[in-house]
Amino acid sequence: MRDNTVDAILQPHPPPWLYWVSLICSMGDRVSKRLPKGLAKVTQLAEFDAILDARSPAEFADDHLPGAISCPVLNDVERARVGTLYKQVSPFEARKIGGAQVAKNIAHHIETRFLDHPKDWRPLVYCWRGGQRSGAFVHILRQIGWDAQRLDGGYKSWRRHVLDALAELPGRFSYRVISGPTGSAKSRILEALAAQGAQVLHLERLAAHKGSVLGHLPDEPQPGQKQFESQLFLALSSFDAARPVFVEAESRRIGVLQVPDALIVAMRAAPCLRIDASRAARADFLLRDYGYFLARPQWLLEQLSHLRELRGNEALTRWRQMIEAGDFPALVDNLLETHYDPLYQKSQERNFCDYDGASRFATNDLSPDGIEAVANAIDMIQAVTLITEPGA
Repeated sequence: MRDNTVDAILQPHPPPWLYWVSLICSMGDRVSKRLPKGLAKVTQLAEFDAILDARSPAEFADDHLPGAISCPVLNDVERARVGTLYKQVSPFEARKIGGAQVAKNIAHHIETRFLDHPKDWRPLVYCWRGGQRSGAFVHILRQIGWDAQRLDGGYKSWRRHVLDALAELPGRFSYRVISGPTGSAKSRILEALAAQGAQVLHLERLAAHKGSVLGHLPDEPQPGQKQFESQLFLALSSFDAARPVFVEAESRRIGVLQVPDALIVAMRAAPCLRIDASRAARADFLLRDYGYFLARPQWLLEQLSHLRELRGNEALTRWRQMIEAGDFPALVDNLLETHYDPLYQKSQERNFCDYDGASRFATNDLSPDGIEAVANAIDMIQAVTLITEPGA
């Protein structure tokens, strides 16, 4: 699955993965007590030349440490077979089969990936709990002569680190929430702001979803919740708390993913910057931005069918007729008028305390040039605000 973390932060020159782990280290104290030889903590990630994930491919796809290389000592089928033997036959029989397969797979990884590495190469290896799979891998690597280390607590220690940080980290920053009804090009405005050097948290990019019933991206599934949270943690870890962070007004859920409570609370208490674009401009933008739906009308109809309970059969029939006739401008205009605009207005007024008093940016042009102009106007207003704030 594609890793969207760097894109979602939207800095002009994204840092390499080693920069991410150095940021993680800076968030915690160095190891205060000496660990047994061959063990390392999450806060030591930057000390290693490579991070090797010894878990199965399915576990790796669910989530993994930043920059980790998938080096499974048991693949998905092998892991299932060993687990079945352990439960149904005996731990001894499972270990015989598993041990042989683990040795074979570790040998394959060494032969195909690591033979050219020098003696001073230092890999960190982890599995689910930092137990037998990573332990076997580390033992062989250390016998060869490399200073391999095992992550104390394995992936579970990383997961605890991420969850603890996401409960506290969002509150460190001052947010500017880009709001406005559907089709206001909020995501594109965020991207334009990032290109100008602003700090931007692009939640929809991280979530691989545009945040509505039509938010699914073509041929790009959403990440799992764990991977989304790891990427969000890395994004937040990169920000400077002395500068504002621009973010789009989002609900608690983006597709199937849940935005952490601490971030939602911080966003909803933040100042809003409201895009007031005409409905004609928004409709024109949506026809361009969701062009993949026009090429796959049956998929569009399938997604709209999820609104049947909310809008009824009559609305679905009307939308179906517009789709079958190829009258997409009329479809978009009707969806905005009867569904999206009323729903968005209620949601924003209820959830964002600054929505009614937000700074407004009016436009009738959401072309690329028009979006750039809105971003420039926001940047200018924010620059003036920062200069005039007390203590600036």
